[in-house]
Amino acid sequence: MRKKILVTGGAGFLGSHLCERLLNENNEVLCLDNYFTGNKQNIEHLIDNPFFELIRHDVTMPFFVEVDEIYNLACPASPIHYQYNPIKTIKTSVMGAINMLGLAKRIKAKILQASTSEVYGDPEVHPQKEEYWGSVNPIGPRSCYDEGKRCAESLFVNYHNQNNVRIKIARIFNTYGPRMHPADGRVVSNFIVQALQGQDITVYGDGSQTRSFCYSDDLIDGLIRLMNTDDSVKGPINIGNPDEFTILELAQKVIELTNSKSKIIYEELPTDDPMQRSPDINKARDILNWKPTIKLEEGLIKTIEYFKTVI
Repeated sequence: MRKKILVTGGAGFLGSHLCERLLNENNEVLCLDNYFTGNKQNIEHLIDNPFFELIRHDVTMPFFVEVDEIYNLACPASPIHYQYNPIKTIKTSVMGAINMLGLAKRIKAKILQASTSEVYGDPEVHPQKEEYWGSVNPIGPRSCYDEGKRCAESLFVNYHNQNNVRIKIARIFNTYGPRMHPADGRVVSNFIVQALQGQDITVYGDGSQTRSFCYSDDLIDGLIRLMNTDDSVKGPINIGNPDEFTILELAQKVIELTNSKSKIIYEELPTDDPMQRSPDINKARDILNWKPTIKLEEGLIKTIEYFKTVI
């Protein structure tokens, strides 16, 4: 029996990989996107599939459809994009959650929220466990995204408590892979594009800040496993790779893998940029039987090959 699944933000970087995977698992997929950061090229290879439907729609407006499951991924996720129109970012997180939860409530669908490690802010606890409440600046330049996602989590929990909506919350940590937007300002895409074009590689601060990078295929596997758990599992659950690298190590690895002549230059650290970011994934291991399998070098090689075709 095919499930009918709605993916909001389905033409985005992660959304397109999710749509593809769900189709490969014999589901019917409705892909919803307003193309603010999504791109039709990400899903053009799916258009001819009779079980795939593409709908142009903004989640800040109500939407009506009959489906079994909803993955709510709609929201710009890179600082350049979410700070471009901060009010729109907050509306997408909050109104989008309200509209999709209202839909799930009416049609009794199961719904998953793509939340983010940014709910932890600049963390005082390392690595970050789901029980940690975070250290977020509510009026800083990143707050439109951080607080929007925190509010969305609150909405999900309260729709469950008040209306018995079947919810799942995934907190996604840094993810990379093919179909990342070349100009999204995220560190992996920045470094690869700069290296391939022979430009200086820009490291903010002294490069000692750490990140953990999860390859897109691993991340999608985690989201689907979370959706497929029974209703007692609501989350939030961290989905990410606990292997930590400094930003400087990442820059050096990208230069090595691209055979680039790029030099590393240093610029001032952006406001509220976290110094450490790494997930505690014990819950994902125990509850979802999930852990990432693709090492950074292997994932970077695949991502570099993709970027060679688009820039």
